[in-house]
Amino acid sequence: MSTAMEKAAILVEALPYIKKFYGKTVVIKYGGHAMLSQELKEAVLTDVVLMKYVGMHPVIVHGGGPDITGMLKRVGIESSFVGGLRVTDAKTMEIVEMVLVGKINKEIVAQINRIGGRAVGLSGKDASLFEAVKKYRKVQTPEGEVMADIGFVGEISRVNPGIVTTIIAEGYIPVVAPVAVGSEGESYNINADYAAGRLAAALGADKLIILTDVEGILTDRGDPGSLMSVLRVAEVPSLIERGIIDGGMIPKVECCLDALSYGVKTTHILDGRVPHSILLEIFTDQGVGTMVEK
Repeated sequence: MSTAMEKAAILVEALPYIKKFYGKTVVIKYGGHAMLSQELKEAVLTDVVLMKYVGMHPVIVHGGGPDITGMLKRVGIESSFVGGLRVTDAKTMEIVEMVLVGKINKEIVAQINRIGGRAVGLSGKDASLFEAVKKYRKVQTPEGEVMADIGFVGEISRVNPGIVTTIIAEGYIPVVAPVAVGSEGESYNINADYAAGRLAAALGADKLIILTDVEGILTDRGDPGSLMSVLRVAEVPSLIERGIIDGGMIPKVECCLDALSYGVKTTHILDGRVPHSILLEIFTDQGVGTMVEK
C-alpha cells in the first residue's frame, strides 16, 4: 500500500509542472554517455515520449562524435586537428553527414516510434533549417595569431524553423541532426550544443536542456555536494576566471547564455548518466543538474 501511495504522491507532485509546461516547447540536446548506453538511451527517449503525451512539445538535437570517429577509423581516414577542432575535409564531411543523418538520426527516430511516440527525422539541410557559413579557428603560431581554415565546419547564420513548427503542429516529435547547408548547397558540420541553442531561440522555446557527462556545475569538482543548482548569467565571467567553469563546459554555458539572450526562458545542464534526469528536472520539486538563468 505504501508503494502505491508513494506513486500517487509522485504524480501529485508532478501535476503543477504538467500544468505549467503544457503546450510549451522544450529543446533537448542529446549526446554524451546517454547515447552510448542502451539503458540510458531507453530512459531518455521514454522521457521524451512521456513529455509529448502530457502536452509538451519536445524537440531533440543530437550529437554523434564517437560514432563518427569510429566510422572514420573503419574507412581509414586519419583525423587532423587545429586548435583542438577536427579538420573536416570533403571526405570527412561525407562520413559525418552519413553517420549523423543516415545512421544516428534514424536510430533515434525508430526507437521513439517503438516506445510509442511518433518521431520525424530531419537534418539542418531540410527546408534550409540551418543555413551556415564557414567557421575559422583562431590559432597561435610563431608568427602570431592567425585564422585557420578547418574545412567544412560551419557557423549558423540563419535558422528557418518553419519545418520544425509544422512537424510539432502535426503531433510529431522532431529529431534534428546538426548538419547545415551553405550558400552553394554544401554541407557543414555544426556543434550540436550550439545548434540546439540556436534552434531553441528560433522556436521561442520555454526550455533548453543540454545532457552532459557530469553532474552539472560544481564549485568543487571533488565534492558532488557543491553542485550549483542555479547559475545566474552575471556569475559566469567570474566562475570562468576562477576556473570553476572550464574546458568543455565553457561552450555549453556559452550556448545557454546565447539561448537566454535570444529569449529562451530557462536553460539546464543535466547529467545524462542519471536515468530519467529530464523528468526529474522538469516534473519534481528539487530538480537535478544546474539551471542557467538571467
